[in-house]
Amino acid sequence: MITVNGKKYICLLDYAMDFIRGKWKAVILCHLYNEPKRFLELQRMTKGISQKVLNEKLVELVNDGLLDKLIYAEVPPKVEYYLTDKGKDLAKIIKEIEDWSIKYYSDLDGKCIM
Repeated sequence: MITVNGKKYICLLDYAMDFIRGKWKAVILCHLYNEPKRFLELQRMTKGISQKVLNEKLVELVNDGLLDKLIYAEVPPKVEYYLTDKGKDLAKIIKEIEDWSIKYYSDLDGKCIM
């Protein structure tokens, strides 16, 4: 048993899974796999996510060190989100999981398209 920031985890795998636990984090990482995206691009790509939830998840991913954002000095401000090196490593693993699901469940139409 390990404890990080007051939260208990069974093992390091349990801790690592917490970074993508939930409905949206892995999908957001998936969408940023090839290139940075702006907030509205991510919202359009991530069908069903509200603006509030997307903002919350982006903040969490930035705080976890998986994403960073680039703020351009223009009006209105342009903000792009991109994967950090840590985020790229995790996104590669997510891609492998997606490839596994395509291999065994390709009859279901639901690719993340990385």
